[in-house]
Amino acid sequence: MQRIFSGIQPTGIPTLGNYLGAVRNWVKLQDDHECIYCAVDLHAITQPHDPKTLAQATREMAAALIAAGIDPQRSILFHQSAVHAHVRLAWILECVARIGWLNRMTQFKDKAGKDRENVSAGLYTYPVLMAADILVYHATRVPVGDDQRQHLELANDIAQKFNFDFCGGEPFFPVIEPLILGPAARVMSLRDGSKKMSKSDPSDQSRINLTDDPDTIALKIRRAKTDPEPLPTEPAGLESRPEARNLVGIYAAMEDTDYATVLRTHGGRGFGDFKRALADLLIAKLSPIAGEMRRLLDDTATIDAILRDGAQRASALAEPIVQEAEKLVGFLRV
Repeated sequence: MQRIFSGIQPTGIPTLGNYLGAVRNWVKLQDDHECIYCAVDLHAITQPHDPKTLAQATREMAAALIAAGIDPQRSILFHQSAVHAHVRLAWILECVARIGWLNRMTQFKDKAGKDRENVSAGLYTYPVLMAADILVYHATRVPVGDDQRQHLELANDIAQKFNFDFCGGEPFFPVIEPLILGPAARVMSLRDGSKKMSKSDPSDQSRINLTDDPDTIALKIRRAKTDPEPLPTEPAGLESRPEARNLVGIYAAMEDTDYATVLRTHGGRGFGDFKRALADLLIAKLSPIAGEMRRLLDDTATIDAILRDGAQRASALAEPIVQEAEKLVGFLRV
């Protein structure tokens, strides 16, 4: 089986977008891959954060992943800062990566905005740490959204240069293949169909959180932005209607079907009936996850034990690889 690595920042309760865009796919990948999943708390501090809440947010993320179906016995689940091999390899790769490569990273430009001179150096070099996260396990596949594809291309460039500089071109670090997630990967804001659903959006009405209770889910869907036209009967009718397309896409993803199938049932009708059906579907699918999350968060000792065991298993894989990388660059071992 090919080895997969993927991580998610512990910066708030996961949303429906996180679930449909990543976590649900991670669960499925456990069937035919060797999976390593990580709450990337090192990445979480590249932007302003509250140190008083980071540890609890890390537990919440672990609880969400387990409740959604990540099995700590079948997969490795841990938090990034507990495995020091990540930062050791990241420094080596920082010295391999070129400034010009980092300057081309569009996501840094988006996150930094106009205040680029005042953001952290960690945010700028974030993609190098991401490369280390993957390469320290010799993972060969990474499930990502299309917005992260550029970072994987950079990781492969860094790996190739390391192999050329220190291994005579021999493939110490393998080629990483992106697993680009399907059409349901980009779940948009309930308040603005042009923006991705985000944990950081100031409006809680813009997203469905995995901990939302049934009444909250129903209210948010009822208030979700739409347009005055009825739902179309064909997918082509969703073009230039971002909010309608988003709600139909969410329904299709939750039912593991496509736009056409959803519209055959709901097309030609107003949004009132469709929103009620969508809310009922979300409540049925998400309520068990929310309940399991609450149960796990009432037992933080169990979460901590799972993360500790995962970190030990991850370290056992990463340590020989980072030690060999350190040897290849010439570090003294006494």
